[in-house]
Amino acid sequence: MSYRSRRRTRMSSSSSSGIGFSGLLTALFIGLKLTGHITWPWIWVLSPLWISAIIAIIVIRLILSLFTGWTGKSK
Repeated sequence: MSYRSRRRTRMSSSSSSGIGFSGLLTALFIGLKLTGHITWPWIWVLSPLWISAIIAIIVIRLILSLFTGWTGKSK
């Protein structure tokens, strides 16, 4: 197996697995809250999680409405 084919195989089999931006931000906020550097309520410390969930729901709903004509309103 040549160097190029090994490199191509290694590059194609790599996957992106990590904590992500909202997870990193949440971990940072939790660390700052537990060490006393911020005095925010827990709802705001955990806000990157629920804001990401809300954005995902909105995107899924938009995709559904575009491809199926679903508007969420009953007839």
